[in-house]
Amino acid sequence: MPSGHAADPKLPRQADRPLAALSPLDAIGVGFAQAGALLTGFSRAGLTMVGGLWRGLENEHAAKFAFLLATPTILGAGLVELPDLAEPRIAAIRGPVLLGAFVSGTCSWLAVRYLERYFRTRTLLPFAAYCIIAGTLSIIRFM
Repeated sequence: MPSGHAADPKLPRQADRPLAALSPLDAIGVGFAQAGALLTGFSRAGLTMVGGLWRGLENEHAAKFAFLLATPTILGAGLVELPDLAEPRIAAIRGPVLLGAFVSGTCSWLAVRYLERYFRTRTLLPFAAYCIIAGTLSIIRFM
């Protein structure tokens, strides 16, 4: 019997690839999927995860890649806004803004940790169902 992914249980199926097995071409494909979030109503993280799954990543690794791709964008946006915190008109709210940024960062880190554990054994199906329901309700509400 010829050896192949389906016949040889020692070889991972294409949909079981770890993040380290993602080729540069696959990463570009995931990036193009992420670009779909430029359209109103599309989740950047959701599209990135779907792109990762489409390129054969495991659920957990598709989610991790989506979070990794968000990091430079969030950091860049924060750095662009940083000079505004030095302005005198912001002095009265500087403390609450910094505290809010810290709490937001901490909550984001905790959420990513939870989702990484969640996706080790579960699928993106609940997220997909949520997106379909929320999208449908939005269309009905805002038509």
